[in-house]
Amino acid sequence: MVLTSLCLLLPMPSTAAEGIGRQALTSSVLRVCADPENLPFSNKARQGLENRIVDLIAAKLGLEVRYTWFPQSVGFVRNTLRLRECDLISGITTTSERVQNTNPYYHSVYTMVYRKDSGIDATRMSDAQLKGLKIGVVAGTPPASIVAQLGLLGNVKPYHLVADTRREKPARQAILDVGKGATDVAFIWGPIAAYYAREAANELVLVPLVNEDKRVRLSFRVSMAVRYNETDWKRTINRALKESKAEIHDVLLAFEVPLLNDRGEIMAQ
Repeated sequence: MVLTSLCLLLPMPSTAAEGIGRQALTSSVLRVCADPENLPFSNKARQGLENRIVDLIAAKLGLEVRYTWFPQSVGFVRNTLRLRECDLISGITTTSERVQNTNPYYHSVYTMVYRKDSGIDATRMSDAQLKGLKIGVVAGTPPASIVAQLGLLGNVKPYHLVADTRREKPARQAILDVGKGATDVAFIWGPIAAYYAREAANELVLVPLVNEDKRVRLSFRVSMAVRYNETDWKRTINRALKESKAEIHDVLLAFEVPLLNDRGEIMAQ
């Protein structure tokens, strides 16, 4: 991978360009960093929901998309956006690294997943039905904290939070394990659960976890990320996101993403 010091320069009137500092600009290319094997979000074949949303943004800006592929694990932002390998990351919730988040373009939630034929009809993690059942949870995710508070750790099959997605997809495996009966229930980020439920050996039920103890946050707004000091570039992306709102919603519906409104309520699909 070759580092470049060139900035992406977006065409703008000279009065707007004065005094903005070092911004991400080019006349023809939207440089994006993404994981090469991270469906339902992104892959090299550009089949993911974030790939499709990036295409919408690029069309609004009149730019060609050019990807730098890097596994979305430890150091992803540090080794991509901050090294100027790209000028945009799509699909960010929160980050401890120095980036700016754009305005969010969707709001989703963790889900409870179980087999339709299991006899389970729970709608909350605290439901007594779950005691004694084998539970799948990705270590370090918010549902893992609730599982611990409920005293259910003895029943847990843990899955890795950080993995090289080119070799391992822990959340996908958690869904497939429910489908084949290796576990009874799993707590997985909604967009991932909805996507991989299609591959399960048996029909699954997905329950958005909107009625849990609010002291542990289970819903998150998703945005894009730009470098910390590039406020004009952020505004440009925000305008494109606003102009693409209806098309982005259609993409999310196509991927069956569980969506929340501003009050944290499930939106009708």
